[in-house]
Amino acid sequence: MKRNFALVLALASGFALSAAAQTLPLPAASAAAPAGPAKVAVIAFQAAVGQTNEFQRDFADLQKKYEPKRTQLKTLADEIDGLEKQLQAGADKLSDPDRAAKTRTIDDKKKEAQRFAEDAQKDLSDEMNEVYNKIASKVYDVLATYAQQQGFTLVVDGSGNQQQAPVVLYASPSTDISKAVVDAYNLKSGVPAPPPQPESAPAPKPAAKAPAAH
Repeated sequence: MKRNFALVLALASGFALSAAAQTLPLPAASAAAPAGPAKVAVIAFQAAVGQTNEFQRDFADLQKKYEPKRTQLKTLADEIDGLEKQLQAGADKLSDPDRAAKTRTIDDKKKEAQRFAEDAQKDLSDEMNEVYNKIASKVYDVLATYAQQQGFTLVVDGSGNQQQAPVVLYASPSTDISKAVVDAYNLKSGVPAPPPQPESAPAPKPAAKAPAAH
């Protein structure tokens, strides 16, 4: 039980981002395509969203918001651990009814902790969806503007998940516009880079799927 909520915090962002990406609409492409040879660029879209200062800031805020729940779950886990040790230490001295009663108490506590962890995971996933959707739509606007300004006729998501995104077998580093788009977004948003997070705080791990087009 001690690991449940830690896993929630470590993984929920990825789950949420994946769900958000499936529902995030993209603006329609411009009808006027530039003449001449195709100019292709590559971007790891969700990773780019996760690297923006705004996302990093909002993710850190969520970490702080859910810290009390992490502490509460650890308290429950410690209580369960203590009850189990007591039962093991005094098992040979307890009557069958007493042993059964203590076992039921431990089982009830485990169920309580499990429900708590599941509810926390859902709440965090819902909030991560909101954070991702809000920022991803704005990052796409910057991406679309940047691509038009640079004359790109096609931008491919190079995240590398074969089930969720086009597979890029080879791309020259010069075609990767991820950093350029992140820098352009940070400049437009005006959000400063957040301070480094403690090592114990899990880093955001955006799932590898670009938003689906209309």
